[in-house]
Amino acid sequence: MNRLVLGVESTAHTFSASVVSTDGKILSNAKSVYKAPEGSGIHPFEASQNHLAAAPSVLEEAIRSSGAGLGEISAVAYAMGPGLGPCLRVGAVAARTLAASLGVPLVPVNHAVGHIELGCLLTGARDPVVLLVSGGHTMIIAFSGGRWRILGESLDLTLGQLLDQFGRHHGLASPCGRAIEEAASRSSSYLRLPYSVKGNDVSFSGLLTASKTLLDRGASFEDVSYSLQETSFSMVTEVTERALAFTEKKEVMIVGGVAANRRLSQMMSAMAGRHSARVLAVPLEYSGDCGAQIAWTGALAHGCGIQVPVVESSVRQSWRLDVVDIPWRS
Repeated sequence: MNRLVLGVESTAHTFSASVVSTDGKILSNAKSVYKAPEGSGIHPFEASQNHLAAAPSVLEEAIRSSGAGLGEISAVAYAMGPGLGPCLRVGAVAARTLAASLGVPLVPVNHAVGHIELGCLLTGARDPVVLLVSGGHTMIIAFSGGRWRILGESLDLTLGQLLDQFGRHHGLASPCGRAIEEAASRSSSYLRLPYSVKGNDVSFSGLLTASKTLLDRGASFEDVSYSLQETSFSMVTEVTERALAFTEKKEVMIVGGVAANRRLSQMMSAMAGRHSARVLAVPLEYSGDCGAQIAWTGALAHGCGIQVPVVESSVRQSWRLDVVDIPWRS
């Protein structure tokens, strides 16, 4: 029987709600995004206040645009973590309130797993090596033994943090990825930067420091942006290729906010071609944080009987995806 699940995402700068059907149709995906002041990053409390103010209208829009009535919602899913504590709590309270008022199950969802499962739904990926790159994650992942397993990751900054901190140093407001991509497209002058791959892990802190130093010494924003992208993307491409060769899989899927970057997709496609594998990138509309990733993963989890009593529900600021059981995959 086809049912509807409402998902609430609030891990960082985005408050989003979505209604999806258990057969994989995304019926709505409403959102409000906190905009930090120029030169600043996300302030957790300020972002949570944005979410608190936006929650009623976002939830109303998600339900209205889905064409469904409240009585048709069979479960409410929420991002339990990982994320920023104040932001997570706003989403959790909204989800608890809805679940309690509707008398339906409350389903906790790992935000990172949500990125992957929505990516598989939208791209048709069946058994991919996953590159998850966003403000909160930089991981190379594959499914094995009932869980998504981390085959490599960043040892310090995430790729999204690297781009945002570099952009903020130039005076931009987070998120900065799109502005850096546009600046990089206007240059082809590579400036030498540190390249740090350790086994199947990467480290971006030295790359960030060197990039800031180049800017401070008068290098153009376009040239440094180009060099930063080429270096960091080459690093994650190298470790993804190593995971692909090791697992012998034939799909590479890019998810997370940085999946929207066209240069990253180009580099990954060239790499995958050497292994007769195909690259799948989540559509731009769903590459960043959104309620659809929580709603769809919540639908999968609910179908396996996963839920939590409202009075026992909580949030987890740190929650690695490789400790989450995935009973809907074999």
